[in-house]
Amino acid sequence: MAAPALSAGSLGNSPTAAAGRLPHGGGPDLDFRSGARMEDLNRLIQEFSKHDQREYDDQRALEIHTAKDFIFSMLGMVQKLDQKLPVANEYLLLSGGVREGVVDMDLDDLNVYARGTDYDMDFTLLVPALKLHDRNQPVTLDMRHSALGHSWLSLRLFDEGTINKWKDCCTIVDHINGTTNYFFSPTLVADWFYQSISLVLLEVQKKPQRGMPKVEKVERNGTIISVILGVGSSRMLYDIVPVVSFKGWPAVAQSWLMENHFWDGKITEEEVISGFYLVPACSFKGRKENEWRLSFARSEVQLKKCISSSLMQAYQACKAIIIKLLSRPKAVSPYHLRSIMLWACDRLPSNYLSQDDFSAHFLLGLIDDLQHCLVNKMCPNYFIPQCNMLEHLCDETAMLHARKLSSVRSDPAEHLRTTIEHAKAANRLTVELQWRGSSTNLPSPQSDAGGENQPDDRLAKKLQQLVTENPGKSISVFINPDDVTRPHFRIDDKFF
Repeated sequence: MAAPALSAGSLGNSPTAAAGRLPHGGGPDLDFRSGARMEDLNRLIQEFSKHDQREYDDQRALEIHTAKDFIFSMLGMVQKLDQKLPVANEYLLLSGGVREGVVDMDLDDLNVYARGTDYDMDFTLLVPALKLHDRNQPVTLDMRHSALGHSWLSLRLFDEGTINKWKDCCTIVDHINGTTNYFFSPTLVADWFYQSISLVLLEVQKKPQRGMPKVEKVERNGTIISVILGVGSSRMLYDIVPVVSFKGWPAVAQSWLMENHFWDGKITEEEVISGFYLVPACSFKGRKENEWRLSFARSEVQLKKCISSSLMQAYQACKAIIIKLLSRPKAVSPYHLRSIMLWACDRLPSNYLSQDDFSAHFLLGLIDDLQHCLVNKMCPNYFIPQCNMLEHLCDETAMLHARKLSSVRSDPAEHLRTTIEHAKAANRLTVELQWRGSSTNLPSPQSDAGGENQPDDRLAKKLQQLVTENPGKSISVFINPDDVTRPHFRIDDKFF
């Protein structure tokens, strides 16, 4: 299905449309709008990708593994506090923090952290507080009080034991007929989660062990808990998000399945609709204490497999440009750009999008599409097209950002160079801090070789191998709270 705001006809006059290849070798391939050579833009995008990518050597892989084990062990201890979290839980670990648009959160009170300055690598961990995995498709939610794409969640869907566990994290509505309805509150759940994590970390830090990560920061950012860990010479940012996990597919997105999509025939429908989440994010006019947002992060991980590397490179470069350029006033998030990219995949031929040397064309097209969305204040959610994610924007803010994007289209090469310099600066900061750490003998897992709590280096190498061999796949971890030393990996449907 073509997005209403991004139909082929509405973009027919796009400057990018005039930036195609000249026939029969009639000269260099130029961008009509800026006059930039596509070859030069491609080279700049490649250079940005080189500086932006994160390579894991053995030391870094071990540090990542140590931090991950610490986070999972901590969550196992949170479960033991009051048994609120499911005993057999399944987390979705995403590379990149909430600030990078890996989930549709868009919180007003999200603190700004910078790679290189505050952290070296960032992850988002979706932690189900509740699971509803025993219902047939489609799942019907209570959307009577919410904006489109959002929902309240009544605990009537759950058993009496679950209701009793979570009563203190609910808002209560008494009906005329005498019944009481408990609505699961994202803000109260976030309160409980932050308090529980803080309590566990306080206890853990009373009995430090050799090689244990240093907790450098624990902050609540709206309904997200951000934890920065220092492990050896690395600093890992984890944005931990309490969610509600569903198997099946929501009724509000059922019509989307009836349309043709770019992933048809590449992955199965069962992979795409295996489940969805409610994340603690409110609409602009909703009630923060009651409203959750539908999230299709699990599906997006699957769809990413079908997107060409050249388009992904263009998307990453465009995202880096807009994060800084459009940060104030806050109106557009990287998640908007991700939705635009998915709509482009549905709209354009796959043989065009798979061209290896078309990253420049894709970058310019994404900028054009985003500018078009701002001018029209229309950006449909990819899974719920009737939900306009820019509906709340005022005309003044929309036109301000559209003008900023116009300046990018006039000189994309210069904005790419600036983005490259930012990536280089972040890497330099990381290297400097690593050098200082090694020169002052900061604790490192590897410095405890032979110690009782030393992580097995084979696990770190296995993790590195899994990451390398399974790009873009859904990595899940199953934790037994009674034995948190043994994480169980699942990558898609394979167990490790």
